[in-house]
Amino acid sequence: MATLSLSLAHPQVRALWRQAGRPQRSRGSSSRRFRHAHAAGRVQASYRGLEPLYDDGYGTVKDLGHYYRAIGELVEHDGGPPRWLCPVDAGEPAVEDAPVMLYLPGIDGMGMGLCMHHKALGTIFELRCMHIPLRDRTPFEELVTMVEDVVRAEHSASPTKPIYILGNSFGGCIALAVAARNPGTDLVLVLVNPATSFERSRIKTLLSVFSPLSDRACIAAAALLNYNIHNEVNMALSMMKSGRHPFEALSRLTSNMSSSLKHSKMLDKLPKDTLKWKIKLIKQAASYANSHIQSVTAEVLLLTSCADRLLPSKSEANRLQKKLPKCRVFFFEKHGHSLLLEHGVHVSSIIKCSSLYRHSRRYHRVHDYIPPSATDMKEADKISRGTMLKTCPAMYSTMEDGAVVRGLAGLPEEGPVLLVGNHMLMGTEIIPLGAELMRRRKVVVRGVAHPLLFPRKARTRSQGHDLFDFLNLWGGVPMTYRCMYELLAAGEFVLLYPGGYREALHCKGEEHRLFWPDQAEFVRMAAQFDATIVPFGVVGEDDLVNLLWTFDDIRSVPFGRKLLRGYSNHLKLRDTQEVIFPGAVPKIPGRFYYRFGKPIPTRGRQDVLTDRRAATELYFDVKSEVEEIIAYLLEKREEDRYRSILPRLLHRAVRGSKTEVPAFNP
Repeated sequence: MATLSLSLAHPQVRALWRQAGRPQRSRGSSSRRFRHAHAAGRVQASYRGLEPLYDDGYGTVKDLGHYYRAIGELVEHDGGPPRWLCPVDAGEPAVEDAPVMLYLPGIDGMGMGLCMHHKALGTIFELRCMHIPLRDRTPFEELVTMVEDVVRAEHSASPTKPIYILGNSFGGCIALAVAARNPGTDLVLVLVNPATSFERSRIKTLLSVFSPLSDRACIAAAALLNYNIHNEVNMALSMMKSGRHPFEALSRLTSNMSSSLKHSKMLDKLPKDTLKWKIKLIKQAASYANSHIQSVTAEVLLLTSCADRLLPSKSEANRLQKKLPKCRVFFFEKHGHSLLLEHGVHVSSIIKCSSLYRHSRRYHRVHDYIPPSATDMKEADKISRGTMLKTCPAMYSTMEDGAVVRGLAGLPEEGPVLLVGNHMLMGTEIIPLGAELMRRRKVVVRGVAHPLLFPRKARTRSQGHDLFDFLNLWGGVPMTYRCMYELLAAGEFVLLYPGGYREALHCKGEEHRLFWPDQAEFVRMAAQFDATIVPFGVVGEDDLVNLLWTFDDIRSVPFGRKLLRGYSNHLKLRDTQEVIFPGAVPKIPGRFYYRFGKPIPTRGRQDVLTDRRAATELYFDVKSEVEEIIAYLLEKREEDRYRSILPRLLHRAVRGSKTEVPAFNP
């Protein structure tokens, strides 16, 4: 490895970094662990040693002062050649057999650009950061070789594991160069505003205009152009919305601005030829990356700032996506060039949403799954806040003695558990259900859904997570028997809707009706793993919207069947499936009601595995229980004096926005 001795003897520098080293690696495969666990009896999902709602560290770096102080200490005490270092605040990976991530910095070379992401990425990766001292003059080719040495060593040690390279600006050019020279190695590139567009950039024009001035003046002008005041103001407003005092938000804003100004004082310590050398280096990097880009076969995730004032990153992302065969782009509408230092950017969450986090050559939705972090939960709360406010879900469960209680006390403590219930229109019940079980029980409910809900999105905007991201973060899997088998074998809580899309897209007058098939396969599969079946029902969607048209209405008009068939073909559905999303208008929202029935254990039910009649009887018992729960909720909700939205809003206005609103007595 390219780890060299350096000035870590100084206590201030030692507090930031430790020398990179190779940890002990686990050699057992995840699938083998699952089989052994199941052989020993009931199992509980472990997620490679990581707990749901783990602390990912986002928000612990309150302002940019931490970044500028770290840079100042490195400039003051640093020297020597480039090297690999591990940030102390990243800690050791919490995930078993974590893959390696190499961070390649921007043209500053300090390696501190990930300071807001150290803990989040260090939890799920073995994180190593390249550090290039300011006085170092290592050529571009040697920097590429330095990265290649680590890549080849890691590939030799673990040939089936991917190696992640996170390249920021200039570092993105190095990452592309390494990928082009090593097409046979399994690399995953995360490129943040790569500097491949330097020749067409504003910064090149700016530096030519300021060329008569000193290097320090040119660098100060570039830093000023890069400063994103819009993001700082948004951060301050976000703090106030979350309940922070306005003076605290203002203090953070002024602190970041003053830290940026203090940073300019460090320019006095730069060698005189720094700017000339950096420009030469970035030109070589951009030229090499662009001339070899056709050789890159690695998976690429582009994180692109649309408000980048240094590089034309948005247009460059469009160009690179056409050149790179396995490229996806995540656009950040209001962020600048220093994306990794700006508020609201969570790289670890984006990697998970993109289904890029894996431990072998192919992504496995069960074995490679990482549970939501505390930040993921906050993001889910943001997108579900409107639905939760309007519908104010009331959840009930059934105890072993048959008593119905408010809350989730009746749910089993350990998996495997199979939750089987009914869909409401458009599946609007899924997000509140998953969020509440996570919040109250720290349970990840792994939904089994139509493959249509797992698109490979080539381009994504940063306005927050959508339903598809939510399904990925919460561990959803496409509806296949193999996925269900692996989830139950792993001891998971599995969410199954036997009625599928037909229930979710029901027609007028079909509210609360079940469209279950006659096959009893999920019952036999549950019995195979001694899983507990929990039937549940949910009502309330009929209080949310009025249906205007459905596929029944479309089918009855001229050419309606051709339209349905064409749309279904567009969605790549089977010939027997016809679907179109219904037209609906909102009405004054009512309330969602959930009830989980009495758990049905399958341990010891060998008759379900060997006798088709016994399996069918259990299947229809579950279906009847769901129908009874729906009838129960429809009746009992009439007793809820908070069913209408106005009483609920008044209750929370008086008692507090986070107060649980009363509902009917079970």
